[in-house]
Amino acid sequence: MVELIVALAVGLGVGVVVGALGAGGGILSVPVLVYLLGQEPHAASAGSLVIVGLTALVSLIPRSREGHVRWRDGLVFGVLSSVGTVLGSRLSVLVDPRTLMLLFSVLLVAVGVMMLRKAFRARRADGSGAAGAEGASSGRRGGRGLPLLIACATATGFLTGFFGVGGGFAVVPMLVLALGFTMREASSTSLLVMIIASVVGLVSRIGTSISVDWMVVVVFALASMCGGLIGAPASRRVRESTLTLLFGVLLLLVAVGTLVSTLLGN
Repeated sequence: MVELIVALAVGLGVGVVVGALGAGGGILSVPVLVYLLGQEPHAASAGSLVIVGLTALVSLIPRSREGHVRWRDGLVFGVLSSVGTVLGSRLSVLVDPRTLMLLFSVLLVAVGVMMLRKAFRARRADGSGAAGAEGASSGRRGGRGLPLLIACATATGFLTGFFGVGGGFAVVPMLVLALGFTMREASSTSLLVMIIASVVGLVSRIGTSISVDWMVVVVFALASMCGGLIGAPASRRVRESTLTLLFGVLLLLVAVGTLVSTLLGN
């Protein structure tokens, strides 16, 4: 009973983060499932895909109405990332659970630092005009080319499958840092990519010896979906640079918590 209450409370918070930032579901739900709800890391990664996929699906509805979802780019990115997701999912089950969580922490630190640097640069450039910044962003995106899109999508898919997260923690930085999306476009489009990645990641785990606690996962997912409907509209009132900053801080906080729990608990 206690586990279900924790899943309900934390799930609501995770949903708000996913709805507002277009990411964070997997990087929050995996550590919660492992360290608060006592699930084995591989089972937690599989359950996380269910939670993140459903939350992203619900959060995508208000974002699509606002016109921030780049449907074509998102579909292409999601489909291309599927190859990497399959490879990552299969490799994940062969890795020691403790090693899996340590690698997860290191990756979060690296991505978090990059997003913070991006946020601080954006804040310094705020005085030059948002319209010009967005125009430059769109120009960069158009000139990056298909090879970079394929490379970014494949790498993101691999990380999604390997760590059992919906991919938003990797998709948003890839779209912003490598492909030149604005933070609002990236956080919205990433929801579409997360849905595709979650489905592929789950299908890739069929036939593996992973036992998921469906009662906890379903309660967690329902609460997270409700939170997603709250977070998505709330993000409209926040500046682009602030969203980027919050995303980077979130990654670093989760990285520290996961690293400490892994080192002390194993």
